[in-house]
Amino acid sequence: MNIGLPKEVKDNEYRVGLVPAGVHALVEEGHKVWVQKKAGEGSGFQDSEYANAGGNLVDTADEVYARSELIVKVKEPIAEEYPRLKAGQIVFSYLHLAPLPDLTQLLLDKKVVGVAYETIPDRNRTLPLLTPMSEIAGRMSVIVGSYYLQKPKGGRGVLLGGVPGAKPATVAIIGAGTVGINAAKMDMGLGAHVRILDVDLDRLRHLDDLFFGKIETVLSNAYTTAEAVKSAELLVGAVLIPGANAPKLVTRKMVASMYPGAVIVDVAVDQGGCVETTRPTSHSDPVYFEEGVLHYCVTNMPGAMPRTSTIALTNATFPYVKKIAGLGLKGAIKDNRLLKEGVNTFDGYVTCAPVAESQNRPHTDLDQML
Repeated sequence: MNIGLPKEVKDNEYRVGLVPAGVHALVEEGHKVWVQKKAGEGSGFQDSEYANAGGNLVDTADEVYARSELIVKVKEPIAEEYPRLKAGQIVFSYLHLAPLPDLTQLLLDKKVVGVAYETIPDRNRTLPLLTPMSEIAGRMSVIVGSYYLQKPKGGRGVLLGGVPGAKPATVAIIGAGTVGINAAKMDMGLGAHVRILDVDLDRLRHLDDLFFGKIETVLSNAYTTAEAVKSAELLVGAVLIPGANAPKLVTRKMVASMYPGAVIVDVAVDQGGCVETTRPTSHSDPVYFEEGVLHYCVTNMPGAMPRTSTIALTNATFPYVKKIAGLGLKGAIKDNRLLKEGVNTFDGYVTCAPVAESQNRPHTDLDQML
């Protein structure tokens, strides 16, 4: 199979879809890998490493897309990449289509096969290709939140851990999944008072055991969420419904009740955000104020830590790339039925139910088309 590795073009996105070792493994199995020059440079992988691994270096993204049946990316295609996509081409990437109806329509119109990292489950119904980036984003949310709590940055001017005689900051985390648990680890390590909310009581029991009762666990509902948000100096949005828009659990009224200079880091922004006042931002222009509260809503947070992120991501994604390349998409799905849930668009149809529901589009079962 001809496999393409383009350079990411989203704002300050330095990750890359394959490391040289992955290119080498694919070439060893008889595939051709077309690598855009400088594709891995932001993550510390030089063109010479890809060439030594057997990759075919080309000057432009146009060449990569024109030659390739399978495109391996990190982030969803953006406007400048749209003309390069072609019918039948497989794009394997984070897509986060639910809040992106224009991209969804383009994939349908061009009959591109969109396979999304974030909707592929494993046998335990976790999301193995999303997990490493959720781990990084969860940990980054605390680093970023602490930074913007500084008064010169517009924050409230509190130190997360406090000092003797001055109490620690209060952190509320909405959602006890991978992002939430990693945010809690970092917050607790810095000495903050951590309150984590979730609708799953068993999950809260697990976290209570995991942290030896040193964080406060709260069963989430409208009342408890409002109370937690009001007292939070740092609020982390960590809600995920795979493939679908995140529910707006934190209302504008709740945000208005927060301290002036409090900070919101909505990691759920990729799926639309779980805070009503959330809107997507970029690394170039990461923050804004609503209701006196500083919001950080960057849609590709792990892109700021590209070396760690690329290695962690490709550790998870490469086995799937190898399977699709070796067996074709249909063969790979036959070999692993769970891969079917990653196919969001196919031959002009939406084949992921949560995406279809979020956009009020018809849903077509992929089995009818294979």
